[in-house]
Amino acid sequence: MSTWTLKEKSMGDMNVTIEGEEWKNAVKKAFNKIAKNAKIDGFRKGHVPAAMLEKKVSMAERQAQAIEDNANEWMRKAFEELNLTPISQPQLDVKSMDDEKAELVFTFAVMPEVELGEYKGLKYEVEAVEVTDEELNEEIDRMRKQYSDLETVEGEAQEGDTVKIDYEGFKDGVAFEGGKAENYGLKLGSGSFIPGFEDQLIGCKAGDEKELNLTFPEDYHAEDLKGAAVVFKVKVHEVTREVLPELDDDFAKDTNIPNVETVEDLKNTVKERLASAKQAQAENAADEKLFDELTSNVKIDMPDALVEDEVNGQIQQMAAQIQQYGISFTQYLKMMGKTVEDVKNDYRENAEKSVKLRLTLNKIAEVENLEATDEDVEAQYHDLATQYGMEVEKIKPLVSVDMIKQDIKTTKAYNFVKDNAAKA
Repeated sequence: MSTWTLKEKSMGDMNVTIEGEEWKNAVKKAFNKIAKNAKIDGFRKGHVPAAMLEKKVSMAERQAQAIEDNANEWMRKAFEELNLTPISQPQLDVKSMDDEKAELVFTFAVMPEVELGEYKGLKYEVEAVEVTDEELNEEIDRMRKQYSDLETVEGEAQEGDTVKIDYEGFKDGVAFEGGKAENYGLKLGSGSFIPGFEDQLIGCKAGDEKELNLTFPEDYHAEDLKGAAVVFKVKVHEVTREVLPELDDDFAKDTNIPNVETVEDLKNTVKERLASAKQAQAENAADEKLFDELTSNVKIDMPDALVEDEVNGQIQQMAAQIQQYGISFTQYLKMMGKTVEDVKNDYRENAEKSVKLRLTLNKIAEVENLEATDEDVEAQYHDLATQYGMEVEKIKPLVSVDMIKQDIKTTKAYNFVKDNAAKA
């Protein structure tokens, strides 16, 4: 006999009672197993007389062995009987066991019930976008910088110039670790160094030697340098300055942008690109507001297990991204001065929002009978194959059909909410 009691955060107790012949047979088999492996001085393993074992092996030992041998099977049958699917590792507690029966309690989380609020006619407003002349000019200047040349400056360094320097830092007259470099290229105004360092190099010339009296910030990452007064000895080897190309038709052609031959062509193309990017940002912002409103109408007793899984997934994704830059997750934590728990806490709020939205969309897909057709699934596999540069038949074993179908249904629910929103 099995019963299910739902508690907070979609956690619950599954009570399983094993009694009668089933329990007695399980205990008998457990005793036989113990007898087969029993070792007693004077007897070979497995050949200890039953009468001796009857006295030596207590009933509590036999019952405990019976539970150990059969708990997983009894749990599986109870899942089927009660139509339950755990989403967290079940924890077993033996409530009682005697000659007549055993009462077991399995505690785990299940998928939560989702009580939808209003999800049709929600407000969906995309702000109008416009590309200003200032934004256009900034983007054109950024492009010009990509094609810029460096020229050596004989005179004084200005903000934006790059100085090639040797430097060494001293605290109380003693050089400190990590405070020395040679032929270092420093762009003045970049904010790469502690406050005051770059400012005091404005106006210097090649060949100058300077002593910079500075103070490290109170929140500096190195404990021994927090708030410390230091002196940097600096020698300037060279001053260079970016020289941007003229904004003319030759530059427009050099960008190698299709159908761009003149400055006017370039400005029109860049303006269209900026407008497209701003439009995408506006739509993303509108989507976020829409789905914040959607989830605010929903009641879900959120299981910690789902949130924890989402947090771990997001951290794994982040770790994979930083590894592409040659930095391990452990190194990242050290650089940021954080623990794994700190990072988990940083991700938790966003993870809760993601899980809540996913569960909400899943429920909408169920209510609105939004299904993934065979054509949908095949199209999704083709999209993935194109994305990863693989053959369709080779990617299918790597991504389960169930996962594909779930993604499709979620996307359809996502689009359903947008299509049925009140658009401004």
